[in-house]
Amino acid sequence: MGHYLRELIQKHKAGIRLGIFSVCSANEFVLESLLEFGRKHDQAVLIEATSNQVNQYGGYTGMVPRDFVEFVAGIAAKAGFPKDRVILGGDHLGPNPWRQEPAAEAMAKAEVLVQEYVRAGFSKIHLDASMHLGDDGDRRVALDPKLIAERTAQLCQAAEAAYQELLKENPGAVPPVYVIGTEVPAPGGTQGDDEGLSVTKSEDFHATVKLTREAFAQKGLDEAWARVIAVVVQPGVEFGDHSIHEYNREQARELTSQLAQYPGLVLEGHSTDYQQPQALKEMVEDGVAILKVGPELTFALREALFLLEHIEQQTPALAGRALSGLQETMEEVMLAEPANWAPYYKGSEAEVRFARKYSLSDRIRYYWPHPKAEAAVERLLANLGSVDIPLTLLSQYLPRQYVKVREGRLPKEAEALIKDRIAEVYEKYLYAITPV
Repeated sequence: MGHYLRELIQKHKAGIRLGIFSVCSANEFVLESLLEFGRKHDQAVLIEATSNQVNQYGGYTGMVPRDFVEFVAGIAAKAGFPKDRVILGGDHLGPNPWRQEPAAEAMAKAEVLVQEYVRAGFSKIHLDASMHLGDDGDRRVALDPKLIAERTAQLCQAAEAAYQELLKENPGAVPPVYVIGTEVPAPGGTQGDDEGLSVTKSEDFHATVKLTREAFAQKGLDEAWARVIAVVVQPGVEFGDHSIHEYNREQARELTSQLAQYPGLVLEGHSTDYQQPQALKEMVEDGVAILKVGPELTFALREALFLLEHIEQQTPALAGRALSGLQETMEEVMLAEPANWAPYYKGSEAEVRFARKYSLSDRIRYYWPHPKAEAAVERLLANLGSVDIPLTLLSQYLPRQYVKVREGRLPKEAEALIKDRIAEVYEKYLYAITPV
């Protein structure tokens, strides 16, 4: 049985300019919205977890790879989405979580990481060995590309061994496909709005492919190399706290034109969040056929929740009730546990306070699983679920959803309103990946 992504890329290379978007999130609202959207539009969906988010030690979600698979399967069942149309990917799989440790130890843990992902059923594997490890020397000097390629091949060898084990349990398991390359923005966007941005140079793209292919060959991984489907590049898209670098296909043309030399490869673009629909479509047409999105989805979630709190506060039927205090709660939680935002938000006290709520990098997303945040959201949903939400307030705060409610296309229920707000992001990606 072939891999859906290999078949998609074959069509893309044959001139049918379709693509796929990859959702990088472990948020239940985001994933449920995605799976309902996929069911509605009869689309396969690609969901990815990162090495910091999910690993053999639990990551920051507390989930090991098999836990994440079960988590997604549960949401798919709730959404009525066939789980065989869910593609699971592992993003930045490599030694990054252990980069302060000596190389031998960090790489040993990275091998276990990729093996656990493959055994759990993840079939799209981004191998990332780009970072300096504990004994790699001066971090101000770029890591030797050949060493990166050798470590990438080492990780692939571990993944292939895990796949052979998986076949014993599940003879129908599709072989994993691989993504290489690492020239991406910092996870979640840049740390500032003034940082320079440059498109990956074509010579660097060629070098990544050449060196990695040679490293695979040295380890006898020629068959695995045939399943390398994409190279991560910087096509000129990124976002900071309050700015968005728009895709410019002319600036990217020197890079994207190189794809003609590689019949089996497309480009993978990270941090495509907040791009305009036409820009996303141009990226797919130009060969950036895999579009990664994450923070924009939880940004839309945060918008919906805050807007619903405004409705809660002003609904007459809720007067005198204990309200959620959602925004106040989120500020309290973030101030008490600043590790996920303090290193990233810069400026005056007022500017940092503003960023905690409204930054495009959306680092508030790390706090939704906090027990106090969950309790505030539950109270918000319970309060709104106990009353008839006034149409006037819906028109005031969620006007696009108001229209859908009036037309009978959307229930006037808080959870449905939230998921529809998130699905607006999916709409533009669906436009981008669908050939004319």
